[in-house]
Amino acid sequence: MTGTLEGRVALVTGAASGIGLATALRLAREGATVVAADIDPAGLDRHPELHRLTLDVSNEAHWIAAAAQLRDRFGGLDVLVNNAGIVLAPQPVTAVGLDDWQRLMRVNVDGVFLGTKHMLPLLRESGGGSLINVSSIAGIRPSANAAAYAASKGAVRLFTKAVALECAAAGDGVRVNSVHPGLVETPIWDDLIPPAPGRKTTLEALAARDVPLGRLGRAEEIAAGILWLASDASSYMTGGELVLDGGRAIG
Repeated sequence: MTGTLEGRVALVTGAASGIGLATALRLAREGATVVAADIDPAGLDRHPELHRLTLDVSNEAHWIAAAAQLRDRFGGLDVLVNNAGIVLAPQPVTAVGLDDWQRLMRVNVDGVFLGTKHMLPLLRESGGGSLINVSSIAGIRPSANAAAYAASKGAVRLFTKAVALECAAAGDGVRVNSVHPGLVETPIWDDLIPPAPGRKTTLEALAARDVPLGRLGRAEEIAAGILWLASDASSYMTGGELVLDGGRAIG
């Protein structure tokens, strides 16, 4: 695709690294005006083609201010990518602290809810558009010792479907879909497998064992799927799940 998002405004959360950054850059290359939001936007300093926005997705006041800025500065919003998320270190559910559980839910679930709540009116004002929530393969196929993360991503999965039905019933032209990445080499692994000389080998071994395609995914591959959902090429898809996991969910 080339220039498929020309003239459109997109907001991507968690955009300072990983899938969020790859997505923001890809949407910008396709002609979109991209507002790249992150709680720590320092990672965006090298990308002047992106408009930076400091945003804590778990803070409702931040979302209210962001909506006003998008309306006043950019004239509205056409694409929302709720990508920001965190993980906990693998541990049995009996070892998960309530504070850690609640922190994870604030970012992974409350952040998606708040983004949808405050940006959906802008999407509607623009005549429709695409709302994309980044869940995870964990929201479909959970793993042991990751109950909190799976619960949060499963919540995103079903929240997406419910909002898709709301929008369809309202006839507002807004499509709402979720993306489910599998094992992708991103900085989120820093919290799971600490950076070390053998880390990449460890991740590759995990992919070779668990992924039918036998390799890790790349952030750019997930961004390509998000681009498709953001574009008119996916105009008949809403309430759907785009699973980009190398076959892990069925393997």
